[in-house]
Amino acid sequence: MPDAETTTATPAGHKRLVSGPGLLLVWLYGVMVVGAVSRSAFQISTEFDKAPLPYSLSAVAALAYAFITYSLVRGGETARKAALVCCAAELAGVLAVGTWSLVSPDAFPDTTVWSAFGMGYLFIPVILPITGMLWLRTKR
Repeated sequence: MPDAETTTATPAGHKRLVSGPGLLLVWLYGVMVVGAVSRSAFQISTEFDKAPLPYSLSAVAALAYAFITYSLVRGGETARKAALVCCAAELAGVLAVGTWSLVSPDAFPDTTVWSAFGMGYLFIPVILPITGMLWLRTKR
């Protein structure tokens, strides 16, 4: 009997990326989308002049999370590759912003989603792209 994963496909015929642990990954990325979009939208609309760099970086994080979530839900090899590249870029961003925020705290008068490697988000921003890349590599 074939396993459910090989017979389950999206309406467009793409292989699903959200089965098993991938479903948890999509859920976590979805939560991060809501958190980052809410935070950046509020901060940009009410106090952008206070800390434009951190608030803009939070918006970039929100876009990355949204794209990865969409790609995971969409499924298919092209979406898997796009999500893998975006997870790598996300990890690079988290590491760069995390390091920058610790080395030069005066450049960050307020925190971003990725400040201090996502400490304000229980380090999920640094763990999530690593987990995502590992999951996506297994879904070839």
